[in-house]
This record gives sequence, structure tokens and C-alpha cells, in this order.
Amino acid sequence: MGSKIQVKAGNIKIGGGAKVSVQSMLNIPSTDIEGSVKQAVELEKAGCMIIRAAIPNMDAVKLIPALKEAVNTPIVADIHFDYKLALEACAAGVDKIRINPGNIGSDDRVKAVANACKLRNIPIRIGVNSGSLERDILAKYGHPTPQALCDSALYHASLLEKFDFNDIVLSMKSSTVSTMIKAYELASQQCDYPLHLGVTEAGTERMGIIKSSAGIGSLLLHGIGDTIRVSLTADPVKEVYAAYDILKALDIEQNGVQFVSCPTCGRTRIDLVKIADEVENRLRNCKKNIKVAVMGCAVNGPGEAREADIGIAGGDGCGLVFKKGEILYKVPEDKLVDALLEEVEKL
Repeated sequence: MGSKIQVKAGNIKIGGGAKVSVQSMLNIPSTDIEGSVKQAVELEKAGCMIIRAAIPNMDAVKLIPALKEAVNTPIVADIHFDYKLALEACAAGVDKIRINPGNIGSDDRVKAVANACKLRNIPIRIGVNSGSLERDILAKYGHPTPQALCDSALYHASLLEKFDFNDIVLSMKSSTVSTMIKAYELASQQCDYPLHLGVTEAGTERMGIIKSSAGIGSLLLHGIGDTIRVSLTADPVKEVYAAYDILKALDIEQNGVQFVSCPTCGRTRIDLVKIADEVENRLRNCKKNIKVAVMGCAVNGPGEAREADIGIAGGDGCGLVFKKGEILYKVPEDKLVDALLEEVEKL
């Protein structure tokens, strides 16, 4: 899966057959170092593999050593326009830079950034999106088409290649899912660089997860993509959970609970919606590679539970606990979740 070229951000390999890595971004103001560090620790606990932080000015560079001291997760400095910020971020020990070389000025500035990153083995992610295309590319295509996005990313890469720098990751994000998918498909055909997948400005938690699942999911299913970020107008920890849920749904990520529950119907006699939500929340951080089924009745319940390592199927105010399709025992509705979790503990 993914690109031929491999780069390393700290201890995380990206591309070249490495596992798909999950990213998120701090959304605390960069001036609030204590708050940013606290959020980075929460992201690391949630399983985030790469953490990005906005570095809008020289003051924000102080955030980098504070983050490096608090977490083991690689830190990416998100930089726009000012090449000196990239140089300072490198000196401060950052693991990866996100910058568009075409936006930082003359060749000598691009060369300075390329050399600083090469000296410390720091990769550069070129982040193109539909709102930041060059005027000449927009004039050529009329609007942000998939080829326009791809051309822009490859143009920025060419500026680094000129100085013999190839530790590059590309992203071509759009808030339009179909445009984003086609842009990444074109890039995967036209270059060997690792690709960072994401639907930009995807929206609130509900819509953002839907759009990200459609865009990121379809590309990963076709072997395109090396690292992903689910963009949500929400707590970044929810981005990490959503990313892993997408990977689990595609059978790419095997670590953790695969959760199965039925949509309920007129046969259901227990409060399955509440039970399913509680089971999912309480098993959120369970790292056991197991399949758990929560079913509303005995019609599909036993069949699904046979596929699952452990499961429950509702009755009338009660439920059955199953293991590999075999009934273990019957319990009252209010004891179902605890009984299920006790069985998960034993696995």
C-alpha cells in the first residue's frame, strides 16, 4: 500500500510500505504553551502518531521544545510564508515541517530551508488545498480542479528537488470529496512521494466524519495514502478516534475492538441504542484485537455473535451473553453491559 518513497518523522515511518499513520493538529492558541502541551498529551494517549502545531511567529517556536519534552509523538511545525520560522523550528528540534516552498520567496530561501532539513533528516510536507492555488495554475484550469491541485503540489516539490531534497510528503486537500479523491489519484500516478490524505474544512463532527470516511476511505481501499488526518470542527481527540475507526472499518488497523451493532427494529425490547453507546464508549481504549457484537434480538443476534469473539443479544428486558456463537448465560437488561465487559476482560 502507498508510496514507493519512505520518509521518517521522528520515529514514525511514512510511505514505502509502512503502516498508515494517524495525525491530528493542536487547536489551542500557540501562545498558550501549557494548554497546548496538555492537549498534545491527550492526543498521544488517544493514539495520535503525529501531532501538528501552528507556528505563526517566532514566539510560537518556544512551543516546540515544550512539546518535545512532554510527548514522544513526532511534532510537525505548520508554517506559512516565513522561511525563517522553518529554520528556527528545525533548530528547535521539530520532527517535520509543513510549508509550501513556492510561498517563501527566492531560491536562496528555499535552499536554506532544504539544507536545514537535510542536515537534521527532517521531512517536508507540501500542503496544497483548493483555497491556496497559484494564480497561473488557477488561470490555466479556471478553478481548483483535481489536476490543478496535483500540478501545484508537484510544482512546490520541484522547488525542493532543485536542491536535491526528496524527503517530501504531499497533500492535495479539498473540501469537495470528489475533487480530493481525483487529485490524490492523479498524484499517485505522477509521483512516488508519500501522500497525506485529508478532506479539508470537512465540517462539524457528524458531517466531517462522513466526508472524511468517503474521501480517505475510498483512496485507502485503492492502495493510495500513507498518513491521514480527519479534520473536524471539534476536539482533536475526536479526530484521532474517527481516523482509527475508518482504518478499522477498512480492516487496515487490526489493533483494538471491531464493534458490531444492529440498527434495531420493531422486535427490539431493550434500550439497545443506550446499551450500544455505553459499550462503545467503555471499550474505546481497549487494545484487544477482538470483535464485539451488540444485537437487539435473537433473530440476527446469534449469527452475528458467532462471527464475534463476544456479544450480547437482547430479549424482553433481559439479554443473552454469547461467546463465539455459544450462549454463556442470560442476564437482566441493567446488568448486560457489565456482564459483557467482564467477558471482554477474560479474553
